[in-house]
Amino acid sequence: MAKIEKMVYGNFDSILQTLQTAVQQGSMSASYEDGSDFCQGDFRCSVRVFERYSYSGGNRVSLSIVLAGSNGEYHLTAITSGGSQGMFFKFNRFGENAFLETIAGVIDRL
Repeated sequence: MAKIEKMVYGNFDSILQTLQTAVQQGSMSASYEDGSDFCQGDFRCSVRVFERYSYSGGNRVSLSIVLAGSNGEYHLTAITSGGSQGMFFKFNRFGENAFLETIAGVIDRL
């Protein structure tokens, strides 16, 4: 599992769209799997789940993104999983790290 967490600032919808675009343009096998949106008053929370094929691991890897907060100040979490091999221990996590790297630069600029 690989993870990035960061506070980001700006327009919620623009941030979410920027992240979705970065994931889908960052890998030709990336696909949007599902998502959920919640709002209560000024608070908003969106969850997005993506998947892609990992050539290095020979399997599929998922990326979950959560964006939550209000008034232009949001907590962003991006977590990958599923790219390791092995029945009892995780090894060969290259696919997870590579999937997260497709959006790491975009996250740094937010």
